[in-house]
Amino acid sequence: MRKWMTIAAVIVIADQITKYVASAELKMYEAIAVMPMFNFTLMHNEGAAFSFLSDVGGWQRWFFTAISLIVSIVLVFWIRSLKPEEKFQALAFSFILGGAIGNLIDRVRLGYVVDFIDIYYNAYHWPAFNIADSAITVGVVILIVDTIFPNLFKKNKGNR
Repeated sequence: MRKWMTIAAVIVIADQITKYVASAELKMYEAIAVMPMFNFTLMHNEGAAFSFLSDVGGWQRWFFTAISLIVSIVLVFWIRSLKPEEKFQALAFSFILGGAIGNLIDRVRLGYVVDFIDIYYNAYHWPAFNIADSAITVGVVILIVDTIFPNLFKKNKGNR
């Protein structure tokens, strides 16, 4: 259990440090080119993914805060209930937990989530995101791969 909570904590710390630096060093909506197709652009997201419900009057802050808190609590208990051999599920849930807590901290402290990673192609920009969002995405991908290919990461004990 300690290993999985440490992974989640490292994600939260990395997320909060990068959001602090982005907020301190970047100007709102000003794109700083990092490499082709990749900018740092400070944005504040009051909604959920892709700014869903960002302009509905403020109630969404507490709604998404409650959802993040509930999901985080459920994930802690879920990780605790996993069997030792369910390492990839635990890893995936740790990434999701770290991301959920990282964005939860922003919602409680600031009323919005700090986003600053801007990926684009020509004039088409993916919605800005952050380390917490990336961790959630990686966790979901691990879960999907582990579900579709349940034996992919298991050691074959017969062939040594």
